[in-house]
Amino acid sequence: MMSTYGYVLTAVIAFAVSMLVTALMIPVLKEKQFGQFIREDGPQAHLSKAGTPTMGGVAMVAGITAALLASSFLTGGFGAEKLAILLSMFAFGAIGFIDDYNKIAKKQNEGLTPKQKLALQLIFGIALAVYMMLSEGTKVLIPFAKVYVDFGIVYIPFVVFIEVAMANAVNLTDGLDGLAASTSAIVAVTFAVIGMFIVPGGDEPMAAAGQAIFGAACGFLMYNHYPARIFMGDTGSMALGGVISAAAIVGHMEWLLPIAGLIYVVEAMSVIIQVTYFKKTGGKRVFRMAPIHHHFELGGWHETKVVRVFCAFTLVCCVIAILSVK
Repeated sequence: MMSTYGYVLTAVIAFAVSMLVTALMIPVLKEKQFGQFIREDGPQAHLSKAGTPTMGGVAMVAGITAALLASSFLTGGFGAEKLAILLSMFAFGAIGFIDDYNKIAKKQNEGLTPKQKLALQLIFGIALAVYMMLSEGTKVLIPFAKVYVDFGIVYIPFVVFIEVAMANAVNLTDGLDGLAASTSAIVAVTFAVIGMFIVPGGDEPMAAAGQAIFGAACGFLMYNHYPARIFMGDTGSMALGGVISAAAIVGHMEWLLPIAGLIYVVEAMSVIIQVTYFKKTGGKRVFRMAPIHHHFELGGWHETKVVRVFCAFTLVCCVIAILSVK
């Protein structure tokens, strides 16, 4: 393991590249009229955000890529684990990019069909699962018990579920200015801390990836915080879900994702509960609107308050995650 300085510099590189690329993208996206289309059935306060440049997630992908490549010299080599992390980010980011582009081309808030998205996600998820099984084995750490369990052949569907669920959950979380980027930054730095200071002997790929994601998300937040000048789009949220889950997978820390990233689980479950209850009761709702961040927003909370509370909640969850493996 190299010095903490190398990891900090990895985060700084990601931050600088992400912030610079974001700043350069905003005027270009405006000129190309690559603006966000707002759901007509969404909060009325969000209608004013229509036309805000989207697909800004490309900047985070650039920042993470540059930082992980640089980490080969700063914190360790560039092996199979980092390649898997980058390929996962590119794959899921590509799904989001296609979705974003289709929305812009059609000038409506609909891109790929759910079946098309799921099919692509399953293909990429299976590819990562098989790759990891062959290169790293099938052992997974069980939090709190602090033991590794060999999942055997079950490892493949397990990893596929983790990847697909995380990508979609982060995508659902991306509904308020700065929400997905800020919560993801907290989750990412948690895995960096675990990889740097808690895993015996250290886990350089997971730690470097965590720092890169943290830095890139913070760099993007310079322009994505309220009032957002740019949105990450599905390009960013899908890429974030793919890269965070891949970082956890290469570190054999898959079960930490629903602990550290509990906010993603809550967001996804709120949609599942809302849709199921709506269908079963013929139109009744559990929440004012789903995902749940809109429930609080329609309850009178300003979106900045929702973001602050959700970040605080995520921070508590991340502390629990660290304690579960310490």
